[in-house]
Amino acid sequence: MAKTNELGLTKTDYKGAPTTLCQGCGHNSILSQIISACFELDMLPEDIVKFSGIGCSSKAPTYMLQRSFGFNSLHGRMPAVATGALLGDATLTGLGMSGDGDSASIGMGQFKHIIRRNVRMVYIIANNGVYGLTKGQLSATSEVGLTLKKQGTNELEPIDICLEAMASNATFVARAFSGDPKQVKTLIKAALHHNGTAILDIISPCVTFNNADESMHSYTWGRDHKSPLQDISFIPARDEIMIEDFEEGTVQDVTMHDGSKVRLKKLERDYDPTDRMSAVHIIEESSANKQLLTGLIYVDPSRPSLTDMLGLTDTPLNRLSAEYMRPAKDSLEKINAEMF
Repeated sequence: MAKTNELGLTKTDYKGAPTTLCQGCGHNSILSQIISACFELDMLPEDIVKFSGIGCSSKAPTYMLQRSFGFNSLHGRMPAVATGALLGDATLTGLGMSGDGDSASIGMGQFKHIIRRNVRMVYIIANNGVYGLTKGQLSATSEVGLTLKKQGTNELEPIDICLEAMASNATFVARAFSGDPKQVKTLIKAALHHNGTAILDIISPCVTFNNADESMHSYTWGRDHKSPLQDISFIPARDEIMIEDFEEGTVQDVTMHDGSKVRLKKLERDYDPTDRMSAVHIIEESSANKQLLTGLIYVDPSRPSLTDMLGLTDTPLNRLSAEYMRPAKDSLEKINAEMF
């Protein structure tokens, strides 16, 4: 008998259509962890709305959460669609999946502005350093010196998605490697409970066009150069918090808006993910040392989301009646009188 969660749903209720992505694609692993995270958190699929742009990663809405509504937007335009939808119904949980081409190239402007507005949604960038859907061109995150058979050698400096997010005053920034499913799932759970834009840069190897051992977006390089910031776990608000036998290192709890906690067990370095300048420094340091820094890089649970700032009604805007939305006749007359 299939295992059910507290809603009485099985994991099958959170799946989508069979994937048509390449066998071994890191995006499939990310999708599996999204499905597991939503199932384990007892989230009702109908309360989640999915968003994407264009690209291999942006086919995600088809392959997950078949009972959730989803939008495939234009290339690089997912943030605008997500902002409108999530203001129209602020009761929904937004989950967007994009790629490095979709967000770091044509969509960079929208990427930075949704972060600036702190729209309440999870924003995953499945980062493979290549345009996989259009057959292997270099992308904005391709490292200097990377040679691809379809386009030659890259001579431009790459864009660091986490650094761009920090520069845009993001309130939740994390990086993971798709080959580390436990960490990916834990970070997705934490992101789903963040009251603002949660940026997850997940290195996701393209097995067809960019998986050479020397590539910084390959499985081999990712496994050999992983440098985790923390041993991380997520504790939902409803669960009792117990601390026992943590001789390996100290523990730091970061409280999310809903009372749930991200628990960080310190490893080889003393790191505070609420220190913005430390976050910027450690991203730069890992890049200089050619390390794949993973974990929760930065979180600020104190800043209000766009929904909070606008003071929206408890009833979603898309369910308000015309009578409620339309100004009274005397109000309109007063406004018109002020125009003359």
